[in-house]
Amino acid sequence: MEQAIWPLMGLAVVTPMLALRYITDDLGVELALLAAEGVHDPATMPFSTPWTDVPSPELERNTLRFYWRNRADTAVEHWDLNLAVVVHGGVVGMCSIEADAFPTRRSAETGSWVGRRYQRRGFGREVRHAALHLIFAGFDADQATTRAWHDNTASLGVTSSLPYTQTGCSIQQRRERPDTMLEFAMSRAQWNAVRRNDIDLIGIDAARAQLKPARDVPPTDNKVSCY
Repeated sequence: MEQAIWPLMGLAVVTPMLALRYITDDLGVELALLAAEGVHDPATMPFSTPWTDVPSPELERNTLRFYWRNRADTAVEHWDLNLAVVVHGGVVGMCSIEADAFPTRRSAETGSWVGRRYQRRGFGREVRHAALHLIFAGFDADQATTRAWHDNTASLGVTSSLPYTQTGCSIQQRRERPDTMLEFAMSRAQWNAVRRNDIDLIGIDAARAQLKPARDVPPTDNKVSCY
């Protein structure tokens, strides 16, 4: 019944290594507890919003609020798809896909994190492959974007291993200090060069019907010089 009303609940992306599953309340609780264990070295901040600086139990409560809010706000004109990264039945991280005016812009942005005790196992790159497959093969996007702080070596390493093009940079606040955010984009043609045939989409037809993406105007490439 839940999936009949909110088809995204049945959305999943399955690879040989892991699965991305739309975050239910139960998965949200698992992710909140995992986040409280630690996501990164406290000396640095890999996120644009320093949500991990909040102490427990408010961090866990904020995590659930974030998933609830994004679920409620997701509609045709604005997507905030939050997906749990599941390995052997256990939650190891989270992947997000965000888009505005997707039916006309045909562009979506990815972001993700992996619990600190599950890092350095190749999950980050596999999550990115799964997210790109969902964006391009599942939702017929023209472009996928991502961004990372200039010193986020883990995220930038994943990005550099795939055929992204750096499109620019911006100065943003990072723990109340200005710092450099790097921005990247991947076209459908670039993705096709690395497209895999071992990734399956579950519930994609119903998800498309809920979000109703329809081709209209292709995205405009706006290039910004970093220096």
